[in-house]
Amino acid sequence: MPLRIALTGSTPPADQIRDQIRGLVTTGRLGAGERLPSVRQLSADLGVAAGTVAKAYRSLEADGVLASRIGSGTRVSTTAGAAPHAVVESAQGLARAGREAGVDVDEAVRVLRAVWGD
Repeated sequence: MPLRIALTGSTPPADQIRDQIRGLVTTGRLGAGERLPSVRQLSADLGVAAGTVAKAYRSLEADGVLASRIGSGTRVSTTAGAAPHAVVESAQGLARAGREAGVDVDEAVRVLRAVWGD
C-alpha cells in the first residue's frame, strides 16, 4: 500500500508526518511489520527536507510505533497495533459529521475531549 501524506495548514511538517503515520497505524491501514519508505524517498515524495522526515520517524520510534534496523529499513513495530474496530468506526463517523457541519479537526478534537469525561 502506498503511503499517502498530505502536508497542509500551520502545523510543522514533521508533526503532520508523525501524526498521519500514527493514524495509519492506529486505523490498521499500516500493519505491524509493514515497511515505510526510506527517509530520503519520503522526503523527496513530500518535497520536504530529509531531516523533517527523520525527525518524524525518530519520534515514532521513541513512541514504539516504528522500528528501524540498518539494512532492513523502517517498519511498523510488531508491538504497534490498530485501535479496536468500534473506536475506528466511531472516529470515522465523527470525522464525517464534522466535515458535513463545517467543523475543522481541531474543533472536533476539542468536542471529543469535552465529552470524554462524561
